[in-house]
Amino acid sequence: MSDDFYRAFDRDYLRNEANRERTTDYRSIFHQDRDRIMFTPAFRRLQAKTQVFQAGEYDFYRTRLTHSLEVSRIAESIAIWLRVGHPEVQVDLHLLEGICLAHDIGHPPFGHAGERVLNESMTPYGGFEGNAQTLRILTRTIYSRSRGRSGMSPSRALLDGVLKYKRLHRDRGSETNHFIYDDQEEILDFCFGADWRARLGGEEANGFQSIECQIMDLADDVAYSCFDIVDGARARFITPDSLRGWGAEKGEALDPARRKYLDELSEMMAQKKLQPKMNAIIGELITSVTAKTRDNFMTPVTRRHAFTLVRQPEAEARIKLHKALCRELVFGSSALQQIEFKGGHILKELARTLFANYLETAGKPAMLTPVEVHRDVTGAGNKAEAARLLCDHLSGMTDAYALRSYKRLLDPDYGSISELI
Repeated sequence: MSDDFYRAFDRDYLRNEANRERTTDYRSIFHQDRDRIMFTPAFRRLQAKTQVFQAGEYDFYRTRLTHSLEVSRIAESIAIWLRVGHPEVQVDLHLLEGICLAHDIGHPPFGHAGERVLNESMTPYGGFEGNAQTLRILTRTIYSRSRGRSGMSPSRALLDGVLKYKRLHRDRGSETNHFIYDDQEEILDFCFGADWRARLGGEEANGFQSIECQIMDLADDVAYSCFDIVDGARARFITPDSLRGWGAEKGEALDPARRKYLDELSEMMAQKKLQPKMNAIIGELITSVTAKTRDNFMTPVTRRHAFTLVRQPEAEARIKLHKALCRELVFGSSALQQIEFKGGHILKELARTLFANYLETAGKPAMLTPVEVHRDVTGAGNKAEAARLLCDHLSGMTDAYALRSYKRLLDPDYGSISELI
């Protein structure tokens, strides 16, 4: 039935100098999109990128990869649930899975600390943002070719689904994130038409999302707000005592709904039933959403923008409580702040070293990157293009690869032939 929900406009795909003609086979274009994302090194690298705790810290903590897989499963359940009450909303599950698997593919090593560092390093060259980098990977760099890199010729529906933010870097105002790169204006043209600025411009631009993007965004919220609580408890950052202390500190600032959910969390932990109870809560959050129709400039050409996902206030209160607990008890802890600082320092020094070597060296720069990266950077047409290619290299690193690169370039005691291999 989802075939009736989508039109030729949705199935069309990006064509330019970086994206080739696609060939048809037994799969739908959305099925192909999903497969093209899943079977790439860019996706596999998520297994070694920080979600909350550094990848490899323990075998049961979540990584960007496990998080993306969980988001895709939660999103599928939301889509199936919507069909119960709204049979007219027939979201394609292959498309939705591809969007969810790709939604974090542009995130750098060391979590949000890495994103802040790269944005600072790229300030003169158009900034860095995880969502913008996701778009760049899908449309410019996901495939390695004999003559450089290329995009995957993504469908319009897939691009629109991962396009969580639509404000260009030059239009960001005082915002330090939540933008896409200026040269990605062509993606907005492709998704929304050449007159998108007059129809989409303004403060509300980032809130204009397709139904698939809305489902992905909710599934992302549900996944990290619930599972980060579980990981935080396993790591003993969240305990019954810390919950009671946090609740006492907040006092009357907590409304009755969040106070109730806080008490429930304390009870789950006291009974040692946090994991199974949290799984049940996720189910409740999934079935708390509904959809309503809307009319806008895109509805004449696509059904993907004809619906708004409606979140229930009680569910939103629980999600906000979980986020606040993770932010203050886990991410705000001394231990996590120290680890985050160290990861940011490693990436900052790597960026400083590579930028100085490739962008500031008067003569021939040393080959401090893999040969194909060195070739592309030294062959760039200008400094901004070279900086963006270096940023691609840095943001694509896993946590462990970034640490090894730091040791190789900057640790005086690291450098024997055996260590370099």
